[in-house]
Amino acid sequence: MSKAADRVAPVDPAVMSKPVSGDATEVTISRDLIKRGLIVAPVIVGVCWVIWGSKGAVSSAYGIAIVLINFALAAGAIALTARISLGLMMGAILVGYLVRLGLIFLAVYLVKDSSWISLPALGATIIVTHLGLLVWEMKYLAMSLAHPGLKPARS
Repeated sequence: MSKAADRVAPVDPAVMSKPVSGDATEVTISRDLIKRGLIVAPVIVGVCWVIWGSKGAVSSAYGIAIVLINFALAAGAIALTARISLGLMMGAILVGYLVRLGLIFLAVYLVKDSSWISLPALGATIIVTHLGLLVWEMKYLAMSLAHPGLKPARS
């Protein structure tokens, strides 16, 4: 072994399995996503109203609600399980993703034949809002372990 390899501290499995402490970064990010979603919601609803009429506007509002609830559920599951154990958190992320996809499917399936729904508007809103908010949020995230979550304000 080289001298450089001797200087690297081995990873202690006990440290990796300890519960995460501190503020819930996921909840902070989720609140920021929801705030941004509410800011852009009138624009999305307006565009859908122009394209699909009143059915499009109502469907768009419903789709935005689905997306924002999805982000809130994801953050809540991560914040809750992160305090308990890393393994539980990883399981909750995997299972939670599948459950939330099922809930989105159920939310669309229950209204698919309703007279007030426009499926193209609903589908476009769900896809565009999910991707748009995630891309928008990326520029505000700190990709550093020194400041996880939202980037600190510039001084």
